[in-house]
Amino acid sequence: MIMWKEENDCLVKEFKFPDFRTAFAFMTRVAFEAEAMNHHPDWCNVYNRVTIRLNTHDAAGKVTEKDHSLAKRIDGIITP
Repeated sequence: MIMWKEENDCLVKEFKFPDFRTAFAFMTRVAFEAEAMNHHPDWCNVYNRVTIRLNTHDAAGKVTEKDHSLAKRIDGIITP
């Protein structure tokens, strides 16, 4: 499994899926987790790839435990 990288005050990870539909379904599941935590990712989707960047705006855009917690939940969506 690809690990999250810390770069430019963000946790960053790219996910690759078989197709757009699978990528979008993943994003939908992440959206529910993010909303439940009131912590929303900066992300980009191009066809079968989703890149997620996490940092905490309330902490001056730094990586906090909140970001690590959401990253763990996101990883749980991929590998339950």
